Amino acid sequence: MKKYVAIMALIGLLGFTNASQAQIKIGYINVENVLSLMPEISKFDSILTNYQQDSINPQYASLIQTYQYKDSVYKDTLKPPPAAVKKQLEEELPQLINTIQNWQQIVNQAMEAKQNELLAPLYRKIYDAIRAVAREKGYTHVMNKESLLVAPDADDMIAAVAAKLKLTLPKAPAAPAAK
Repeated sequence: MKKYVAIMALIGLLGFTNASQAQIKIGYINVENVLSLMPEISKFDSILTNYQQDSINPQYASLIQTYQYKDSVYKDTLKPPPAAVKKQLEEELPQLINTIQNWQQIVNQAMEAKQNELLAPLYRKIYDAIRAVAREKGYTHVMNKESLLVAPDADDMIAAVAAKLKLTLPKAPAAPAAK
């Protein structure tokens, strides 16, 4: 009797496991590929270049100018600054030198922040479209394509997401003719 109950429990457990597995449907997509299809991306490089020219480069020029002025005041032999001013300059000049030496890192961080600011609405549109397509097609999970080694082409969501966003997919190159 105990064997019978154990076997029935095992069959029930296996049936439950199979039923829960049947409900999972996994799709995948490369979000960066969708992003590259968006028309707003064509303006992206020029916006970042303008940002660097209009905001970051003037800040650097101002920083250099401030350093040169304070350094010249500090080193002025004809009209030396008062002791209090000299002490203040001794504290400020190393900070300015450090900022100048680390300027490229500051630029990279500022450019990355601007890029994130510009891309945030585009990513929001893409993820909203992915969620909508997943609901429509019954996907319970959507993964990034790069994390998959093998996946069926039928579960690639790029065409459906591109259609939802009214984007045109590039034509796949034709296969070379067999000789």
